[in-house]
Amino acid sequence: MTTRTARSADSRVAGTLALTALTPVVWGSTYAVTTEFLPPDRPLFTALMRALPAGLALLALTRVLPHGRWIGRVACLAILNIGAFFPLLFLAAYRLPGGVAAVLSAVAPVFALVIAAVALGDKPGGRALLGGVAGVVGVALVVLRANAQLDTVGVLAGLGAAASMAAGTVLSKKWGRPDGVGPLAMTGWQLTAGGLFIAPLALLIEGAPPALDAEAVGGYLYLGVIGTAVAYWLWFRGIARASATSVVFLGLLSPVSAAVIGWVVLGQALTALQVLGVAIALGGTLLGQKTAAPKVTGSPDTSPVVAASVPVPR
Repeated sequence: MTTRTARSADSRVAGTLALTALTPVVWGSTYAVTTEFLPPDRPLFTALMRALPAGLALLALTRVLPHGRWIGRVACLAILNIGAFFPLLFLAAYRLPGGVAAVLSAVAPVFALVIAAVALGDKPGGRALLGGVAGVVGVALVVLRANAQLDTVGVLAGLGAAASMAAGTVLSKKWGRPDGVGPLAMTGWQLTAGGLFIAPLALLIEGAPPALDAEAVGGYLYLGVIGTAVAYWLWFRGIARASATSVVFLGLLSPVSAAVIGWVVLGQALTALQVLGVAIALGGTLLGQKTAAPKVTGSPDTSPVVAASVPVPR
């Protein structure tokens, strides 16, 4: 590869990472929307409303269904990225202050480094390890405050969500996509399967859906369209074009976004220690990036897909 070609590839990867970074920035708003606009104490229903409608809409748009071994792979990815991640995420959001809940995602790069080393043979370098440590330190500085009201279940849920997303991201990179299938279709598959996984849990545990006012409907529309359909399309697109660990490290922007939103919109105070934690999280994001084009570890998956008999929306 010539120097000019290498620079061009690096530039494309950097551009991909910059666009993918919009996803965790949007995800940082999830916590404020959940606590301010959505029905209280309904994490499973909220997860369902975020995933299933958006997934069905994308299925109708793409009209492609998984086939063969991809049925099992999609089920696995859907549980990790959606079915387990969403309930844990919203459980943390309901039980913890927004900034605290969001900053727990900073632990995801640590999980991703370990999983990528096992699943992809991608041994972490010194920069990545330092970035992972920076993320953990940032978590400690923001969460471990004298006046922080931490909930054990909420903290464990936040850490579980981070681990689930890290595993889903690494496996998404390992398996890639079937030939001819784009990230929009993959997003629809996972959102739909994940939503169907959540649906019976929501019914059994939380009962009938709650009554929704105009604010709740607006909140669910925002989470479903912007925070899910668009955000996950960018996320899976980024995984396909860049290093899985680089993409996971972008998740450190979520607590930064949540903290800024909490400060600007909700009037939540930021201490000097929290500001330092945010700065360390940003530093960890930069340290964890790989601007070089990712290596191809095998031939692209060419498992067939079958068109769904769903009419194109008009």
